[in-house]
Amino acid sequence: MLNPRFQHLPAHTWTQLRTLLDGLPAGRNQPLDLTIGEPRHPMPAFITDVLEANRDGYAKYPPIQGTPDWQRAVAGWLERRYGLSGIEPDRHVLPVSGTREGLFGVAFVAVPEVKAGQRPLVLMPNPFYQCYAAAALAAGADPVYLPATAETGFLPAFAGLDEAILSRAALIYLCTPANPQGTVADQAYFDALIPLCRRHDITLVVDECYGEIYTGAPPTGALEACRSLAERGLGDRAAPYANVLSFQSLSKRSNVPGLRSGFVAGDPRLIAAYRELRSYGGAPSPLPVYAAAAAAWSDEAHVEENRGLYRAKFDAAERILDGRFGAYRPGGGFYLWLDVGDGESAARTLWSRAGVRVLPGAYLSRPDGSGYNPGAAYVRVALVNSLEVTELALQSIRDTLGDEAGT
Repeated sequence: MLNPRFQHLPAHTWTQLRTLLDGLPAGRNQPLDLTIGEPRHPMPAFITDVLEANRDGYAKYPPIQGTPDWQRAVAGWLERRYGLSGIEPDRHVLPVSGTREGLFGVAFVAVPEVKAGQRPLVLMPNPFYQCYAAAALAAGADPVYLPATAETGFLPAFAGLDEAILSRAALIYLCTPANPQGTVADQAYFDALIPLCRRHDITLVVDECYGEIYTGAPPTGALEACRSLAERGLGDRAAPYANVLSFQSLSKRSNVPGLRSGFVAGDPRLIAAYRELRSYGGAPSPLPVYAAAAAAWSDEAHVEENRGLYRAKFDAAERILDGRFGAYRPGGGFYLWLDVGDGESAARTLWSRAGVRVLPGAYLSRPDGSGYNPGAAYVRVALVNSLEVTELALQSIRDTLGDEAGT
C-alpha cells in the first residue's frame, strides 16, 4: 500500500527533536525556542490592508501564472534587486505557494526516469533542507549528499566530482545564503557551477529564500550570476538563464511565512514545463494573496527595517559569544551555526538546565559512507525572536555550555 521510494527518507527534523527533548523538563519556566526558522518580526501593516481590500477575490479561482499586477511587481523587483533586464513574466516567472512546495514540485519536472542509462541522481549540500531529499526520492532519483563543511567553505564542492556522478546527475539543489551556515555563493562560485551544469545537462535549482536577510553586501543571486556570465561571453546571450532556476519567498523577506507566497524564475523551458505541471496539480495563491504579494515585492522600506532588526541581533551575538563555539557573522540568513562538540548533548543540556531549545545539527544532515555526520558537532540557533529574548538566550548558551566546551 505504501510507496517504497520513501523508505530511505531521512527522519524528519522535528520528529527527531521531539524524541530528544520532549521527555525532559525545561530548565526555565518560560522556555526560549530558537529552533524553527519562522520569522517573528511584525508583519507589515499594509499586508493586512491589502488582503482586506481584496477580500472579494476569495470567491474566484486564481490563475496559475499570477495576476498582471503580481507579474509586474516580481519582474520589477528582479530588475531592481539583481540588475536583470528583459524579464518576461509569462516566460521567466511562475508563482509558487511558498518555496517549500515549489522546491519539492520542481523535481518532477527536472528529473527524467533515466539518465546515462541509470537511475538519476539529485545532488544537494550536507547539511541540507530536508525537502530536497524528499523531492529527489519522490521523483525517482537517488539523493547524493555533498559535504558543506568548514573545509569546503560551508558550500558543496562540485569541481572534484567523479564523471560517473555528473553524468547521472539530473538536478542540483543549492541554498544560498545557506541554511544553516549562512554562507553565500559568490560570482566565482557560480562561474564554475553554472557552466558545469550546462555541460552535463543538469538543472541547477537555487533556493534563495534567505537572500534578503544580510548584514553586509547583498548576496549574489543565481540569475544575476547568469547575466554576468552571458555579458562576459561565457553564456548564451539569447538564453542567459539556461538550466538555472531561482526560488524566492516573502516568508523571510517580509515576515509573512503564513502567506505561503513565493516564485520561481529562470530558464523559460523549465518554467513552461513547471507551469504545465502546476496546471494539473498546483495550488495557486488566492487573488487577495497575489495582491498582497505584489505590494510586498514593490516595497523596500519594510525590508530595510527588517534587516536592521537582524543586524542588531548579530551585533549582540558577536558581543555576547565573542567567538565562542566558532561563532561567526554569516553572510546571510538569520542562523548561528555553533560548534559545540556534540550537538545532541548540547541541545539536551541547554533545554534541561537553561530552558533554551536549539536544533542539533545532525538533524539537518546525513552520515557519509564512513558514518561521519557533518552536522553532528553543531547546533543551529535561529535569531528570530526579539532582541531582548535573543540576548537572554545567547547569554544562557554562553554560560551553560562555556565550561563544557572549554571556552
